[in-house]
Amino acid sequence: MSTTFNEFLAEQLKDPEFKAEWEALQPQKAIIQAMIDARKRSGITQKQLAERTGIAQGDISKLENGSANPSIRTLQRLADGMGMKLKVEFVN
Repeated sequence: MSTTFNEFLAEQLKDPEFKAEWEALQPQKAIIQAMIDARKRSGITQKQLAERTGIAQGDISKLENGSANPSIRTLQRLADGMGMKLKVEFVN
């Protein structure tokens, strides 16, 4: 019997503890996706971004796959390397 990820996730989200942890990850996922989208819009590879920022390509990969959390300083360096401005906001 084959289960899709979404079916598996729906089942797991029935557990309140799992659901709380999953929801806590959502802002991190948004930041990761924004980083990836910005880099792709810039038309550069992780290696090129690494060369521009001095951040190791392996570290950029870890940020993009969610196994590391960037500091605001790191996000600023990445934005600078892509010729972009970093904007952080709190919204309702």
